[in-house]
Amino acid sequence: MKLWSDLFSTDYGLMSVAVLAFILVMAVWFTAFFRRKMNENG
Repeated sequence: MKLWSDLFSTDYGLMSVAVLAFILVMAVWFTAFFRRKMNENG
């Protein structure tokens, strides 16, 4: 499919994948960070 070939073979496609991966990693990190802060006493 042209979609997948464009996504992984063009510079703008690779940048889109990188941005999406960064957003997902950031969401996981923020979730863990805020859960840890909410469970702290004090």
